[in-house]
Amino acid sequence: MKRQKVRKFLIILSFLLFPVTIYYFSPYLIIQGASEGIITGSFIVFSAMLLASLFFGRAFCGWLCPAGGLQECLALVSDKKAKGGRRNWTKYAIWIPWIAIIATIFIVAGGFRKIDFLYQTTNGISVANTMSYIVYYAVLLLIVVLSLTAGKRGFCHYSCWMSPFMIIGTKIKDRLKIPSLHLTADPDKCIDCKQCTKKCPMSLEVDTMVKKGCMRNTECILCGECVDVCPKSAIKYRVTNK
Repeated sequence: MKRQKVRKFLIILSFLLFPVTIYYFSPYLIIQGASEGIITGSFIVFSAMLLASLFFGRAFCGWLCPAGGLQECLALVSDKKAKGGRRNWTKYAIWIPWIAIIATIFIVAGGFRKIDFLYQTTNGISVANTMSYIVYYAVLLLIVVLSLTAGKRGFCHYSCWMSPFMIIGTKIKDRLKIPSLHLTADPDKCIDCKQCTKKCPMSLEVDTMVKKGCMRNTECILCGECVDVCPKSAIKYRVTNK
């Protein structure tokens, strides 16, 4: 349980810092920067997410994401289970056109000419004027509404523009068999208490995954809730290429 206290501290701290960091997760600033041939802070952060996912999967979502921190707090208000499934693909209806627009604008602008990590921020702080606060609270409202109506981590499932980078990275590492952080399960130890499924913040059927002996799921954020709640230690973290 100590691990979960550390994780929750980190992810809630990340949310508290969100007014400072929001523009480093901004989908719009990448487009604006692209029109000027500038690689922005959010471009660098999203690229880092993709690279990190080759070794850590979606651990960022479970341990450091500011939107995740807010959603974990909202789970105390409503622990409604998200349906997921095919609905998880709705986020790609946002992500794919966004990536296409960025690529097109960069080409029209003549490519990259400059790197500016602090682009459109005031001394590195994102929320520094009235308009920035409007953007900030609009993003928070979206996260709150989805989490309370669509279920736990509803924003992650259906609208997040960050998760596809890590999902793609996860698929690449699995295909190339890059040694990376995974969850593994021993079906013989499972007593079917279903505590893992109840604790999963992404509403995954973890007990079913355990019984199959396969813990691979693109929506798994490697938070370790299932690892720490299992009374028989049937689920473990492992670094493996399998």
